[in-house]
Amino acid sequence: MKSADRHRVITERLRSGGQVAVAELAAATGASEMTIRRDLDLLAAGGVLRRVHGGAVPLSPAGVEPPFTARTATAHHAKRAIAAAAVELIRDGETIVLDSGTTAVEVAKLLRGRPVTVMPLSLHAVRELLDAPEVRLLLPGGEPRPGELAMVGPLALASLRALRFDVAVLSPCAFDLDAGLTAHDLADAEVKQQAMAVSGRTVVLADSTKFDRTALAHVCPADRPDVLVTDTDSPAAVRRELAARGVLVHAAERLETL
Repeated sequence: MKSADRHRVITERLRSGGQVAVAELAAATGASEMTIRRDLDLLAAGGVLRRVHGGAVPLSPAGVEPPFTARTATAHHAKRAIAAAAVELIRDGETIVLDSGTTAVEVAKLLRGRPVTVMPLSLHAVRELLDAPEVRLLLPGGEPRPGELAMVGPLALASLRALRFDVAVLSPCAFDLDAGLTAHDLADAEVKQQAMAVSGRTVVLADSTKFDRTALAHVCPADRPDVLVTDTDSPAAVRRELAARGVLVHAAERLETL
């Protein structure tokens, strides 16, 4: 297959799936993995994609939010490992406000069976906890964003202001040392800020694909969270810098069998 055809296959798969793996592309094109890595490096240099461990993810403009279903498939094993590590930081009996990101949904799945109080800020996460008998489930007001099903608007903000939580678990769209935590949607960023304001501590979940990227709406500085839970593929230099600034950093191993 010619290089132009391989590049077309790569971009089409990025558009439909949100993430591509070197081995998968090699099988689809009949090229060697070394050739595919060169193709990905070339496309990354041209601003088409961003290289990550074992493959690539789309390089979206700051104002464009990838679909929820596409983000669910991106770095899935890393997100599950991050969620498992984050749940270990939550104590029985605590009150939790749970963000609307895809990694936060993985946290919701793992909170089933735990004696905790949870207010999910996403209907996706609510679905995971509706029939969890040990969980005291609080529902926020607000309007669900289409597709995302994240609760936003004045009613969501009022629900947060009326309560106090032990911990806010946030999953931002992008994470950068200079730009801080950012989100694609302005209303979603405002809800994240309010969740932090009413919580005793903030735990941020960010897999390696979110590092060194920025989205439209500023949420908070990079060193504002108390804890960052990421995976071992995230930039070690960034993790060291955050630790030096007083952020407790946990790097979870990507467990492919999770």
